[in-house]
Amino acid sequence: MASRREFLAHSLTAATFAALPAAVFASTGRATRPLKLLILGGAGFLGPHFVERAHARGHTLTLFNRGRSNPTRFDGTPLAGIEQLRGDRKDDLAALEGDRRWDAVLDTSAYFPDDVARSAALLAGRVDHYQIISSISVYARNDIPNDEDSALATLDDPSTRTITGETYGGLKAACERAAQSALPGRTSVLRPGLIVGPGDPTDRFTYWPARADRGGEIAAPGAPDNPTQCIDVRDLAAFLLQLIEQDTTGVFNADAAPGTLDMGRLLDSCLRQAKAAGGAPDGRLTWLPAEFLDAQGVKAWSDMPVWIAPVGEYAGFGRTRVDRAIAAGLTHRPIDDTVRDTLVWWRAQPAERRAVLKSGLTPQREAEVLAAWHARSG
Repeated sequence: MASRREFLAHSLTAATFAALPAAVFASTGRATRPLKLLILGGAGFLGPHFVERAHARGHTLTLFNRGRSNPTRFDGTPLAGIEQLRGDRKDDLAALEGDRRWDAVLDTSAYFPDDVARSAALLAGRVDHYQIISSISVYARNDIPNDEDSALATLDDPSTRTITGETYGGLKAACERAAQSALPGRTSVLRPGLIVGPGDPTDRFTYWPARADRGGEIAAPGAPDNPTQCIDVRDLAAFLLQLIEQDTTGVFNADAAPGTLDMGRLLDSCLRQAKAAGGAPDGRLTWLPAEFLDAQGVKAWSDMPVWIAPVGEYAGFGRTRVDRAIAAGLTHRPIDDTVRDTLVWWRAQPAERRAVLKSGLTPQREAEVLAAWHARSG
């Protein structure tokens, strides 16, 4: 489970963003009240999807980041003209100083509470709404289905600036408190689960559509009815913007509705979409029990992405409650759409990008695990 909480600082190239499906840039309709929006970060995975949607809605956008990761991210796209300010939220906020106002801030890069406290305090008098991206990893327990009022993780060392599986959740929870303290009653806190879809830099979800596309015997983890959850980055971006446009504050889990997705449905979708797109037609699943995978040293979530055996301390995995977000307007596209669009995006990546997935088993390791299973089962 520690790996689920780890901060994965991956980035994409501008060419990667340009390869997103054309539908990503489809119009979403104009907002009735155009807003001035500031995005802290904005050049990673979620940020560009939010920026694209907000731009299509007619809002004025300003991005603040260091300019080190993908500084030309939006070149050659409909977003090439947006304002970008350079600085570092750790020690250089000069570009945000002064009397300039924004209607709302989206903080996509909140990892350390001191950084959040610094930026939130600077902007508190010049923004109406501060929105912060947190994580479902903030919860102290995973053996129960968490809701927004569940107990949060704490830090042994509140001053730590080291992100590990043991500190990530506590740091995110502290970031939430920093924003809420600076702008009481004017914050919206989003706790997404695994964010997936076109442009995913981690390959944690992409592994499965890509693996189905290759065909052959596929090592599938646990059992088909093992629950899981994820949220399409486009659905999350739309929900974030809706909360800002409606000035809705509060804390919201943002994930698939529990009970709507399990590993069987996810992997069946990957096989169907790969075949429909002309992938290898012989893909077939071999389900490997959790105990066998553990004995083989195959790790949940990293070697077998999107999956953790829902037992013991993780009995609540895949069951996070999202009733509050759904009541506030969160919608979910069919998993088939997410799988299809992810595969289209993945196929458009350069060969060197597709050569080695960042998550999941390598082909060689998967073959070894399957061979061990067949030897054991006869």
